[in-house]
Amino acid sequence: VPLNMEPENIPISILYEDNDLMVVDKPWGLTVHPAPGHPSHTLVNALLALRPNLSGIGGVQRPGIVHRLDKDTSGVLVAAKNLDAERLLRAAFEGAAQTGAHDVRKTYLALVEGEWPYADEIVLDGAIGPEETLGKRERRRLGIITLAKKRAHRMSILPNDKKEAKAARTRVTIEQRFRGFTLLRCLPETGRTHQIRVHLGHEGFPLAVDSLYGRHDELKLSDIKPGYRSKRGRPERPLIARLTLHAFEIDLPDPSDAGKRLVVQAPLPLDFQRITRQLAKVRPYKS
Repeated sequence: VPLNMEPENIPISILYEDNDLMVVDKPWGLTVHPAPGHPSHTLVNALLALRPNLSGIGGVQRPGIVHRLDKDTSGVLVAAKNLDAERLLRAAFEGAAQTGAHDVRKTYLALVEGEWPYADEIVLDGAIGPEETLGKRERRRLGIITLAKKRAHRMSILPNDKKEAKAARTRVTIEQRFRGFTLLRCLPETGRTHQIRVHLGHEGFPLAVDSLYGRHDELKLSDIKPGYRSKRGRPERPLIARLTLHAFEIDLPDPSDAGKRLVVQAPLPLDFQRITRQLAKVRPYKS
């Protein structure tokens, strides 16, 4: 199936732009680039409508794209605007993803189920690979129970001796506490698939909304407020109905000024603000 690289008018907020790059606020639910199953209506189609000159920078299928976010993760995403910047930024992202070198520093906000027990920053350090590489006995030993149809897409902490296991590290600190939930600040030092979701879930604190690794595909007020019942005849709308993970900040080398760095933040989206505001109201943390 030919992939559609045509410009599409999809509203995208630009957080920062200069001659070398642009940093946009990717909405949740938007795939980054066309792929089988998502031939159009992607962030790339939106970027080509905003800046037609991106076409051809770094390959036909992914013009300007130097890193990715999961479809249902919102937040900061960088696109290169010329070949020199594309090469520099791609090398910086790939170096950070593979080795943990601090070429690019990314900060995510993650709302998780449970009260995070660590006051200080901790490092979650577990190799990650496809869950389907684990045999039945290994899954049982590791306490992994997954529906077969989900298993094909899931990643897992793997024993280090597995050839598919790739080293992964995530630094985690507390941003805000609630009763039964915690908003965490996560700094991935490597860039493995679903890294933050896998590390937090393995620790026993899955994202509050995560249909692949967690227990919920949405959160309503009745889920967090004891005794709450919606009005009869009026279906209750969810407070948030997507992955509770937001790429909040990126700190990266400035292609136009060697030695200088750019730091760009994406504000917390409205649905994320809504759930944290309600948690602070109906589940305030009592130490």
